[in-house]
Amino acid sequence: MAGRNKITVVGAGNVGATAAHWIASKELADVVLVDIVEGVPQGKSLDLAQSAPIDGFDVKLVGSNGYEETAESDVVIITAGIPRKPGMSRDDLLKTNSDIVGSVTDQIAKHSPDAVLIIVSNPLDAMAQVAFKRSGFPKNRVIGMAGVLDSARMRCFLAEALDVSVENVTAFVLGGHGDTMVPLPRYSTCAGIPVTELLPAEQIDAIVDRTANGGAEIVGLLKTGSAFYAPSLGAVEMAESILKDKKKILPCAVYLEGEYGINNLFVGVPCKLGKNGVEQIIEISLTSDERAALQKSAGAVQELVNVMGI
Repeated sequence: MAGRNKITVVGAGNVGATAAHWIASKELADVVLVDIVEGVPQGKSLDLAQSAPIDGFDVKLVGSNGYEETAESDVVIITAGIPRKPGMSRDDLLKTNSDIVGSVTDQIAKHSPDAVLIIVSNPLDAMAQVAFKRSGFPKNRVIGMAGVLDSARMRCFLAEALDVSVENVTAFVLGGHGDTMVPLPRYSTCAGIPVTELLPAEQIDAIVDRTANGGAEIVGLLKTGSAFYAPSLGAVEMAESILKDKKKILPCAVYLEGEYGINNLFVGVPCKLGKNGVEQIIEISLTSDERAALQKSAGAVQELVNVMGI
């Protein structure tokens, strides 16, 4: 009988450690938590392992500062990188994080050549591009987690405005992860009814705006960090769809080769995720305004890619 699935999570900060927590509690896979800081991944894994008897999950949890333990992982979630500090330009962050994500990807590709990579490190779309280039993996096995989070934020705000269950609400967000993202109210529904039928335009506009600035809102409140519960669960939802071959359609940052008129760039679009990673890119018809917003979003990603020279 085949053993359990194995997920490596690189980066044992809030996002990585919380991803390990969700994976374990869902009993989705054995987890290897990797971090360069000595003791941190080991300590967090041990703490999580000690919660298993209480919650009743049977998964193996290992913390490591190296990559030997990660060998033959089915899915690798990369959260490593530094957050932006005061006085740092976006380009500084880009350079540092592209070096970090690049070297992590080299190690992962060596030890788990058949893994699907889920990138969470920021700036998201550009980091997915780095991992794709460095790994040499086919495009269906390198995916960025952004749209799941952005859509969840929009769903949360819509459900609150409508005073309904979040389970009734679907939301649609395309584009790069950042202030150029493209939320699509036309395709966002409550129990199958377009939200444009249920809420006035100005309320929808306010929700769209709050969604685009969702990360900054949390950073502003926390003051010493950024969001981690929803981002980590977004990555785990993607991993679950892949490992269980659910074929869920989720908005993900994927490498486009002509879809939506965008070439050789990671941009968020709806995708079907199954055992082969990205199994289909769904192309939906856009209005000219929506298409222009998506092109603008792709342009912002292209600028970052140009700065990195990849």
